[in-house]
Amino acid sequence: MERPFAPGYRIPPDLLLKAYSTGVFPMAESADDPEVFWVRPEIRGIIPLDGFHVPKSLRKTLRKGHLAIDFDRDFDAVIAGCAEARQGRPSTWINAPIREAYAQLFERGHCHTVEARSGERLVGGLYGVTLGRTFFGESMFSREPDASKVCLVALVERLRERGFILLDTQFTTEHLKRFGAMDVPRRRYERMLAAAIEGEATFSP
Repeated sequence: MERPFAPGYRIPPDLLLKAYSTGVFPMAESADDPEVFWVRPEIRGIIPLDGFHVPKSLRKTLRKGHLAIDFDRDFDAVIAGCAEARQGRPSTWINAPIREAYAQLFERGHCHTVEARSGERLVGGLYGVTLGRTFFGESMFSREPDASKVCLVALVERLRERGFILLDTQFTTEHLKRFGAMDVPRRRYERMLAAAIEGEATFSP
């Protein structure tokens, strides 16, 4: 972790994209903290797109087909959902400068959402940044069981279809390991990233 920005500092979109291209991303201590700090982990989490695993229990949910999937329909609602306090996580690292910066990336076509709806109600989602052929996953949320997992499956399907080669998860968790997430040392990750940001892949239709 490096020195935080001064309070109230805005993250320029070009600086944010440059940071991602070098394996760095921003976080905040809490939603109310006006400061942002940069993170460059020694160990990076990724999900190999050719090694993605769908747990058996989730396959049952997918077969029901009761959730409709949208892409890039409502960025503000998705990031708000990701920033919500919930059981086991009373606070979040998504503060005002981060919301503003990613909203600008969304307008530029470098930030994208996957959204799960039950009827017209948003029940889960995720968002992340695209650069070259890389998708940098940022955060996800669920308001009903398996909703964010269904979004993750839809994300991987789209990345495969559109020619992406790297899905970055920043860190690994026991939850993500169920889908094939693995740890990669920084040097290896940065080599993978350098190759993946070369060329172009289009997330949106």
